[in-house]
Amino acid sequence: MADLTDGRGAVKRRIGTRLWLAGGWLALLLLAAVFAPLVAPQDPLAQDLFLTRLPPFWEKGAEAGYWLGTDSLGRDVLSRIIYGARLALVVALVAGSITCIIGSALGLMAGFLRGWVDLVISRLIDIWMAFPPVLFSILLIAVIGPGLHSIILAIVIIDWTRFARVVRAEAMAQGAMDYVASAQVAGRGRIGTMLREILPNVLPTIVVLLTLEMGIAVIVEAILSFVNLSISTDDPTWGGMIAEGRASVYQAWWVLVFPLITLFLTVLAFSQLGEGLKDRFDPVLR
Repeated sequence: MADLTDGRGAVKRRIGTRLWLAGGWLALLLLAAVFAPLVAPQDPLAQDLFLTRLPPFWEKGAEAGYWLGTDSLGRDVLSRIIYGARLALVVALVAGSITCIIGSALGLMAGFLRGWVDLVISRLIDIWMAFPPVLFSILLIAVIGPGLHSIILAIVIIDWTRFARVVRAEAMAQGAMDYVASAQVAGRGRIGTMLREILPNVLPTIVVLLTLEMGIAVIVEAILSFVNLSISTDDPTWGGMIAEGRASVYQAWWVLVFPLITLFLTVLAFSQLGEGLKDRFDPVLR
């Protein structure tokens, strides 16, 4: 019994550590993005051809104030990463939230109301998932034009099915529980039962999906900016920096590596936050 308790405690500690590390990185990134004018050491758009491809501070030839070096136009890499976090987090929060609301609402209705509602929504999900998501997003941006609103719209249009499928399955499972039948016997209507009984029990799954979706939104935005289908090319984006750094990786590796590391850590943090929340909500571990 003691071994079981110790094992459960070790698992909970690992979950707590994962949540703290992931949440800490995302909180740091959020603070840097919000206070970018105060935190960034340089103007991210300022060009100086006399300071092109300066190395990071620990290498020979570095310049004071340019901690992570400069790119081929003399722009500060660290400042551009910090300002690029603004776009990445805005897309993650806004697109993830809208996708979550739309997909979860449709999944909840399909899973609990059943009948023709489930049939229509399920067929719509099947049709939507037949399109390759990345190619579909590129096609949408090419049609409606680049810009922040276009990126958010493309992510919402593509990824709502992820929420709808999972929430539908969860709502079906919860709808078969005794507490739902008891609520209906007590006189509660179908909509009231869905919102007051089913939704609270499906909410932990929705929260986990939301954190994972935010990481996916960051990746999609980076892919679109990598192929010049994001916002203006003058504004700093992680994908745009990676695309630029790829062309000069042998002359200035830091232009590619540092935004790539930042992107990787951010997506990993969202993923680990989702996994940690899933384990935290697990009734067996609780």
